[in-house]
Amino acid sequence: MASSVFTPRATIALTALVTLVIALGPAAARGDQEPVKAASSLLLPENLPPSFYNFEPEEYWREPRDSYWMSFSNWVIRQERTQGQRIQSLGEWADRALSGSQQALPNNESYLRIGFATESEYGDPAQFDPEARFRLDIPTVERKLRLVIESESDELIPIAERRRIRQLTADERSETQATGAFRLLSNVGDAINLSNDVGVRLRIPADAFWRVTAGKQWQSASSPWSFAVKQRLYYFHQDGWGARSSFGAGRDLGKGWQGLSASEIEWLHTERKFEFSQVMGVYKRLNNRATINPRVGILGESQPGWRHTSVFADLTWRYRLHSDWLFAEIIPAVEFPREESFKDRGSLILRIELYFSGSIAWSGSIDRPY
Repeated sequence: MASSVFTPRATIALTALVTLVIALGPAAARGDQEPVKAASSLLLPENLPPSFYNFEPEEYWREPRDSYWMSFSNWVIRQERTQGQRIQSLGEWADRALSGSQQALPNNESYLRIGFATESEYGDPAQFDPEARFRLDIPTVERKLRLVIESESDELIPIAERRRIRQLTADERSETQATGAFRLLSNVGDAINLSNDVGVRLRIPADAFWRVTAGKQWQSASSPWSFAVKQRLYYFHQDGWGARSSFGAGRDLGKGWQGLSASEIEWLHTERKFEFSQVMGVYKRLNNRATINPRVGILGESQPGWRHTSVFADLTWRYRLHSDWLFAEIIPAVEFPREESFKDRGSLILRIELYFSGSIAWSGSIDRPY
């Protein structure tokens, strides 16, 4: 029976070969037999790291079986390897072309994230929607200057949507168009990171914009709390200017649980009002494949008076299906919007997400939804 690259036996055989070469090479050169015996124990499946496996222990030596699912899964794996390298190569080519250098800088942050989500609400059948998001990040040879092309701009997404972005499918999100900008990175003192962006929304007619972002993170010396603050000021030629301030705090609650709190307020100059949000939640990494993140939040505005516009609660269970680029999410949520007289509106999101990137540092993670 033909074997599959996705089967336990094939992956273990490959790991065994690599381990033997690394462990036995120096010993063979010296004629030493003791390391040979020690290295043989490394080949046992139970001695390999848990993150290596995507199958149960009792499946270690199971015979591979060909099936439609195996063929499809292997095709998906090949696409990640192919497309990830293409994305990385595109960023490196653009880097060399713009800088005039024959050498591209490492740590390219380009990625492509695609997914498929289905949502079910009270009285409505499930809806199936594709999703896509990308970034082309080009460092250039000037280390503090980057060219960044992104599929959307956070400044034009309402705060209520940003705080609930994982609960929404593509057709429920605001259409902001892709943007391209030159980003200059700098520091204020030793602790504050500063970035200036000048660019355009990639549409006809083009919409020029400018934004500046300052951020700082620190750990309290006298308490277990850690903090982060961020301030952003931006101006779009057609939409006017605005400002956003955010504050986050977190601490260890014990037994693997992390407590999180995030506050944000934004000034919308064209509408002459503030929008704000307060979200609190806890987070735990259940194992090397799954995380859980329950949250509760309040959204509000300052016009016609300071008031809350929505209260919501959700729970995100995120699971790493394969390696560091294929993930699944289940998100049950309930919202009480003012526009519906605070009547409950429940939903359930099921999502599959693929993350393509040529850089290991910018591959996907179960710890944060990119």
